[in-house]
Amino acid sequence: MKYLKYILGIIGVLVIVFFMIGIIKPELTYEAEIMVDKPLAESWAVSQDEEKMGDWLDGFQRIEHISGTPGTVGAVSDVYFVTEGQEMIIRETITDIDPEKSCSMKFSNDFMDMDYTIYMEPVDGRTKISSTTTVMGNGMVSKSMSALFSGTFKEQEETNLANLKKTIESNSKDYMKGMD
Repeated sequence: MKYLKYILGIIGVLVIVFFMIGIIKPELTYEAEIMVDKPLAESWAVSQDEEKMGDWLDGFQRIEHISGTPGTVGAVSDVYFVTEGQEMIIRETITDIDPEKSCSMKFSNDFMDMDYTIYMEPVDGRTKISSTTTVMGNGMVSKSMSALFSGTFKEQEETNLANLKKTIESNSKDYMKGMD
């Protein structure tokens, strides 16, 4: 019986510590950056091309536009992913867009909300792509889990940008055709 009290006490302390993590760090912010050996206009066009999103976003399936004009402020879409065999739907709302410079979006689902901005900047004929992300859990459990898995979130964003770099650098589609 004595051991049971100790075990329950340890479990109780661990639960309290778990929830305290979410209280102490209710949101997580991280950044990532990569250089691409393509010009800015092409880098931007590839990143905005829905047909290529599956090439650089792990598990991406499709986008369904809900309201607004796609690619403009206020546009709302459901983005479908499959992760470990499970479908996940994330609601995306474009909050700001400055073509060939930046695009800010709010992503939300039952587990968390995410504010995400991707920036692009020309550097000697190449493109510097960077991102800033803030994740906020929707509840104590998700806040604590987000804080505990902060490295995983940042690692996933670095993987996404590395895949975007490969997608842009291997691009053969001429986005400038018909824009003259």
